[in-house]
Amino acid sequence: MPDLDPFLFGEIDPPQRLLMGPGPVNAHPRVLRAMSADLLGQFDPEMTGYMEQVMALYRPLFGTENRWTFLVDGTARAGIEAALVSLVAPGETMLVIDFGRFGLLLREIGERIGATVEMLSVPWGEVVPLEAVEAAIARTGPRLVASVHGDTSTTMAQPLDGIGALAAAAGAFSYVDATATIGGMALAVDRWGVDVVTGGLQKCLGGPSGSAPITVSDRAAAHIFERRHVERGIARDDLVAGPGPRIASNYFDLAMVMDYWSEKRLNHHTEATTMLYGARECARVALGEGLEARYARHAAAGRAVTAGARALGLTVFGDDRHRMANVTGIYIPEGVDGERVRLRMREDFEIEIGTAFGPLAGKVWRIGAMGYNAMKHKVLITLGALEAVLRAEGYKAPAGAGVDAALEAWG
Repeated sequence: MPDLDPFLFGEIDPPQRLLMGPGPVNAHPRVLRAMSADLLGQFDPEMTGYMEQVMALYRPLFGTENRWTFLVDGTARAGIEAALVSLVAPGETMLVIDFGRFGLLLREIGERIGATVEMLSVPWGEVVPLEAVEAAIARTGPRLVASVHGDTSTTMAQPLDGIGALAAAAGAFSYVDATATIGGMALAVDRWGVDVVTGGLQKCLGGPSGSAPITVSDRAAAHIFERRHVERGIARDDLVAGPGPRIASNYFDLAMVMDYWSEKRLNHHTEATTMLYGARECARVALGEGLEARYARHAAAGRAVTAGARALGLTVFGDDRHRMANVTGIYIPEGVDGERVRLRMREDFEIEIGTAFGPLAGKVWRIGAMGYNAMKHKVLITLGALEAVLRAEGYKAPAGAGVDAALEAWG
């Protein structure tokens, strides 16, 4: 094999695009700077001190006092899989509250675990009523009730208050995927009584994908540890290897990861130091802004996108009562090539907006305004560019109406 010239491909120099899709979004400069800091050994006291700081910083973002609040190394999906594989065992029943593509992901992971998966589904653009959840729990007797908070495929946010209590009353655990909402919509894990919630950095937290914040209730932690001890047949503090655990994963075994994040510091894997730095700074930025102010900023951005789209004569997808603050679905007008519009947005304006999945594929654009991009000027630039492209494609958009309406709606 001939030697490969290392300069053949050149230095990485990506275009400076404005990422206004459903995620990822542009990372906050402070986060990128933090990620350039020197590496440390995983048991260095400075490093373990940063780990403790991360645990403290993410508790208010989740709305919890949970002792077990930490990071799973990997993308947001790593957190999802770690939660599910550690909570539900083969043959146990998992009830999925399904209102979009990411409910289907929960089903797939549950089926791979070997769980019996029951789906409680509604059409895309709707959310599941609490009384339907109560009836489904009574009908299926699940070990786990799992839901997404905000599903970017449909732009809907599932109301969660009451679901944790219903699950607990039935002897079940509850899990929520808050990848798309943490840092942009209020989470109230303790008040909701949800056992495990996971998130990601790449959306409202304004960081890169690659680290999954997670919080675990004491009740769920006791179950996770007990399951590990029963399966291994060893005492909790016995470090002598017993029979291998039957949990479906080593890397995503939360009992092992939690031992790593505990005072015992039992080695599980080498901590992703750079990602921990980034996750830490994401939380510092969010808390420094103030959570209420941050949530209000995301809500204003969502209102502005929705108002601007409607002023351009476009139809917004889904139920206004349950719309996510940070992602808006917009129907592609009849006679307009949706992919050509996205191409021209990217090539002419260096702005990326999203396409859609499943039954919405080819029918809807998704515009995200979250994290570092949930800013008035970025929303206005995006709407102005969309208007220009639509007019160039023959769509008769009222000149300037989208920007004017967005300015008024921002408040």
